[in-house]
Amino acid sequence: MRPRVTLVNPPYPINPHQHMPFPQLGLGYLAAVLEENQYEVDVIDCQALYINYDEFKREISKRQPDIVGLTSITLTYKSALHLAKIVKELHPNCLTVLGGPHATFWDEEALQECPHLDVVVRKEGEYTLLELVQRLEAGKSFHDVQGITCRKDGKIVVNPDRPYIENLDELPYPARHLWPLESLRKVEDVFYLTTSRGCTSWCEFCEAVRMFGRRFRMRSPKNVVDEIEYLYKTYDATQFTFCDDAFTVDKSRIEELCAEILKRNLKIIWNCGTRVDMVTKELLIKMKEAGCVSVWFGVESGSQEVLDEMQKGISTDQTVRTVGLVRELGLQPVPNVLLGFPGETKETAWKTIKFVEKLCPDTIAFFNIATPLPGTPLYDRVKENGWLRITDFNLYDCNTPIFETPTLSMKELEELYEKAFQRFYLRPTYILRMWAKGWTYGLSATRNAFRYLLRAIKFTLRNL
Repeated sequence: MRPRVTLVNPPYPINPHQHMPFPQLGLGYLAAVLEENQYEVDVIDCQALYINYDEFKREISKRQPDIVGLTSITLTYKSALHLAKIVKELHPNCLTVLGGPHATFWDEEALQECPHLDVVVRKEGEYTLLELVQRLEAGKSFHDVQGITCRKDGKIVVNPDRPYIENLDELPYPARHLWPLESLRKVEDVFYLTTSRGCTSWCEFCEAVRMFGRRFRMRSPKNVVDEIEYLYKTYDATQFTFCDDAFTVDKSRIEELCAEILKRNLKIIWNCGTRVDMVTKELLIKMKEAGCVSVWFGVESGSQEVLDEMQKGISTDQTVRTVGLVRELGLQPVPNVLLGFPGETKETAWKTIKFVEKLCPDTIAFFNIATPLPGTPLYDRVKENGWLRITDFNLYDCNTPIFETPTLSMKELEELYEKAFQRFYLRPTYILRMWAKGWTYGLSATRNAFRYLLRAIKFTLRNL
């Protein structure tokens, strides 16, 4: 009998900063590869369905899985371990597998911390999980499978990494039919795609490049647009997000992709994320013609000294030029900012806050707190220097201070983080500018302002 597989996206821990649910492309690719090889797969997305532990217990008890594959980021790691315990209680003979970025760099620790966990899949998991299922079906040992960490004879075994997938076009499209699309589209009617893996940069805070490699691997423009057209025709999808770590590394490929969208007359809008040093005016014009409406940039800091500490490899002058160009062309720039990186002071943080206000006075901005995720040089640096103050991964939500340095305390960082949002979204000029763009923009800005006003009041009362 062929093994049955259940893939699970764990619930977020209960804390003030739960993220909006969005489609899990990783699980989608895992499921698609298994289905392509005629295995029975289903998915339980706890975040999209707002399923807690008790509800998960009821859901998994309805199934008879031979393998349960759990994904996790750092924030959902402990939640995933708890689900593994529930699975083993109900299905003792089921093989429990954990994957994702956190597990990749916390593999031995995960097996030590959780006796209910059998295998950790590191880095890209599509063919590693497929081989695990095939070994289970054939009744063979899986302890030598490339890319896993597991127990053997009471000891933890770390096998060599599996080579990265070179030809991404060979992967089937994510198995979106297994997702609770109706629930997801109620939250946000946007379809997510990825067109590449890996990154050419080596930022100190980023685990993605350590997860997928520094060499940039790309799907062909035709393969990407084939997927867009399939979603367009199958689900009436018109809004897309390209969630590559750096969408425009290969500018000629993006030009081809845009030309292919226009050639097929696909009436879509989309956004993407990239670096300020990886776009040109000519490329942005072609992107806009093909439906691009906004571009996310890792601005990170308005202080060159802090940018250099991050090994970001950009200058504030490049940021000013690129964001100005994006605005000039009628696209929406969305800056992502990181506060509290080692070397940050109150002065550099305020420099960044004011920099973003001048950079994007009539758009949105996202401020995050530097969070030391396992697998990153930032984590190693914080640990080695004895700066780590919080080890509960349930609080690693990029909104909570986790460490402090000699130049900035956690209390100071928390206050700066709150004031960054307050200053940006409570500016009368910001709200008026957004109303000038149209009532939908104005209404959204007013709601944001009201939300951050309430948040400011709560923060003030909490700290009295």
